[in-house]
Amino acid sequence: MSGLFNLGSLLLGLIAWIVPILAMKYHKKNEIKHCFYFIIVSFSACIASLCLQLFEVNHRVQIKDWSALMDTMGTLIWVAVILASVTLIVNIMALFICSKKEMKD
Repeated sequence: MSGLFNLGSLLLGLIAWIVPILAMKYHKKNEIKHCFYFIIVSFSACIASLCLQLFEVNHRVQIKDWSALMDTMGTLIWVAVILASVTLIVNIMALFICSKKEMKD
């Protein structure tokens, strides 16, 4: 069970980072709305990834695996901060590039 939460969280985190890059690359002319859809998907994937990590922590608490919690909580906090920060930065870049392309056309 634990492995599925971690694998799902990893995949959703990667999706959260890849989707804005695709938005920048495949932005259609005169369609800023298209870029917003990509950004919404990206933030949704980031939130889902963080929720899966919370489910993982809850699972560890339910089975009373305190040593695993103590060993991993510090790293988990930093990874969550990095995921959220990079997702925010990449989405801001995508929004800036999409709006810049919109202004040129």
